[in-house]
Amino acid sequence: MAVISLISTWLIPCFILLVLIVASWKRIPTYEIFVEGGKEGVKMAFTLLPFLVGMIVSISILRASGALDAFVGLLSPLLSYFGVPPDIVPLALVRPISGTAALGVTTEIIDSYGPDSFVGRLASTMQGSTDTTLYILTVYFGAVGIKKMRYALKVGLLADLIGIIASIVIVTIIFGQS
Repeated sequence: MAVISLISTWLIPCFILLVLIVASWKRIPTYEIFVEGGKEGVKMAFTLLPFLVGMIVSISILRASGALDAFVGLLSPLLSYFGVPPDIVPLALVRPISGTAALGVTTEIIDSYGPDSFVGRLASTMQGSTDTTLYILTVYFGAVGIKKMRYALKVGLLADLIGIIASIVIVTIIFGQS
């Protein structure tokens, strides 16, 4: 354990030092390149800001309006029939939109049910098995200026759906429903 801790503490600083040594040896102006990268990062942040604000506002409206709770209420009988806890639906819906909102939902689930409960394990597994598809498409495609996403949205959401289903199946098989 001590070796792993030591490696994890020093790996990144040593890598940065190695990059700086090699760049200095090759006479690359590292500081100037670093400053240029910082300038580009600030420009990129301002370019992405409208997309990020739009996503945050959309998520806030969805949660504050009660639409999310109403949707969960509609799906509860069907989910109960298949043995899926209805409390997991908000996470499944929010995860493709925002990682931060999904983390908040996961935290609420774990606080309510505990980390070792079926729902807590399912939420944790689902959090790691899906991605923030809409966020990624909005931010990265918007930053590069891609207007037509073509199949990216369909494939991303399909991958999220498969991740959700796989999470439910695997957690049910491994841990059973308590």
